[in-house]
Amino acid sequence: MSRTNTAQGRSRSAVDSGVNRWVVLVVLCVSLLLVALDATILHVAVPSLTEDLRPSSTALLWIVDAYPLVCASLLILFGTLGDRVGRRRVLLLGYALFGIASAVAALATAPAVLIGARALLGVGGAMIMPATLSILRTVFPDRRERATAIGVWTATAAIGAATGPVLGGFLVENYWWGSVFLINIPLMALILPLGRRLLPESRGAADGPWDVLGALMAAAGVLGCVLGVKRAGAGDPLLALPTAGPLLLGAALLVLFVRRQKRRPHPLIDLRLFSRAAFTTSVGCIVIGMLALVGLELIAVQYLQLVLGLSPLETGLRLLPLTFAAMAAGATGSYTLRRIGPRRMVGWGFVLTAAAVLLLTLMGQHDRPLLLTVGFVLLGFGLQTTLFSAYESMLSEAPQRSAGGAAAIGETSYQLGAGMGIALLGSVMNSAYAPALASVPGVPAEASRGAANSLGEAYKVADQLGGTAGEALHQAARHSFVHGLHVTLFVSAGLLLVGALMAQRLPRIMECPVDPEEAFDAREAQGAPSVQEGVDRAAAGAAGGPGAVVGVPGAASAGPSERTGSSGVPAASERAAAPGVPAASGRAGHAEPAGCPEGGEPRVPASREAIEPAGSGRPAH
Repeated sequence: MSRTNTAQGRSRSAVDSGVNRWVVLVVLCVSLLLVALDATILHVAVPSLTEDLRPSSTALLWIVDAYPLVCASLLILFGTLGDRVGRRRVLLLGYALFGIASAVAALATAPAVLIGARALLGVGGAMIMPATLSILRTVFPDRRERATAIGVWTATAAIGAATGPVLGGFLVENYWWGSVFLINIPLMALILPLGRRLLPESRGAADGPWDVLGALMAAAGVLGCVLGVKRAGAGDPLLALPTAGPLLLGAALLVLFVRRQKRRPHPLIDLRLFSRAAFTTSVGCIVIGMLALVGLELIAVQYLQLVLGLSPLETGLRLLPLTFAAMAAGATGSYTLRRIGPRRMVGWGFVLTAAAVLLLTLMGQHDRPLLLTVGFVLLGFGLQTTLFSAYESMLSEAPQRSAGGAAAIGETSYQLGAGMGIALLGSVMNSAYAPALASVPGVPAEASRGAANSLGEAYKVADQLGGTAGEALHQAARHSFVHGLHVTLFVSAGLLLVGALMAQRLPRIMECPVDPEEAFDAREAQGAPSVQEGVDRAAAGAAGGPGAVVGVPGAASAGPSERTGSSGVPAASERAAAPGVPAASGRAGHAEPAGCPEGGEPRVPASREAIEPAGSGRPAH
């Protein structure tokens, strides 16, 4: 008990007496913004880069894919390493590596150098992304404040991904392709000393040696799965060796990794997290949400550029409503989550996104700006609402000692969902697009086969043919692409509705336990009873039932000393009896969840890890 009290005291000292946690949030969001920008900013620079460096088709593929592949594969490794050696330390090292890699990429004169620089950027991104989320989990121990912070964090990720093409288009049109990397350097030069000064250091569970072999197995397994999914998305046959080989090898390594973690007394990742329905469901919802977002964005960009004929900069501007809607969803997410709870928020977010996708099926071969704007606004708001609540529920289910591992799982799910979206929806698109081009009147069979690869290739073949045959192929390709777009949108809407059904396994209300670490251990010790059971016991306690502790589902009847947390905060039933503190209401349909009173006194959870302010010189325990 003394260890818990000491950790809690240090936690409060770092958060309350040190640097303001909202300033820390700004630093973390700027870090995430740069990583998210770099994931999409290169896409519009590919034509200029290809003209300058003359890479082969394989080299060009690796230039684009090296960053997301390396980043996705190393998230678990660096997320769990941060739990052991210090999350701030890993984050600062990631800053430095990201800045150096950006300079090398901007000045690259050969494809091999650029591929290596992009791989280093992926290493830096893998060090930054889980560290930002796990530090956020630690700096904001109160769930209500953490929900607000996660809303800002997820909105920042959406802003970075959506504004990448806009900023990239502006830089490429006015400077040269290397400028899309060069902008990282002054920002990293600014944020590195700021992060060193302002960010608190924290660690998770450090019992036993770090499982280096397990970390490498997880990295290789995720790399194989993501590589296989990306090859499938590029159009390679699923049963071909370049696609099936990495997929099977990656899946086998991940299975071995899980078995190894179950046997070890001090595993890298606490697999008990996956026994919690809310955690597993949240991870699945992140995968489905990203699957829909990235797949739809890719197809939408092709539609705007190739069907409507917009420039890269105009395309980026057309996608801005999606970004603004995501910002609004992030800003209001905490309030909405407290009012309606995770289950309804994720479920209705998926339903709203599915409605937006079905609305976009009204798109045709002619520009309809108002329809696109409304569709993108609903799409951005719905998906951001879903991702925000899923991330918040996932992090809240994990104890602080496993924050780095939980953050790495969430980010890996994010990357896998993105890759699966490109593969799955891209395959659906190609299957619906290609058949109509097999028998265009006057077009040779060889030209038809080339045109069936993509709409861009069809335009090139049509220009080469010229005349009536070229015009017929051009029109047939446009019509077939729009048809394929509609089919893909219907499939995507179906997947989103599946996500809405999955969300029914999430908690009905937003619970705020006095000590989430002890609540987690208590649930595991008692066989992890359902969230609804915990709600029923809390309601029984509010009605005068024997010995129920609000906010700790499954807690047994407690004596006087047990009803008071380690920090001396009285249990909810005692606070309700105190003068001036309203008792928990048991009325049906009450808007405020019982676990998170809007006006009650703040309940800072105890922590089993120490958070030290920057520059304190004291090690975290």
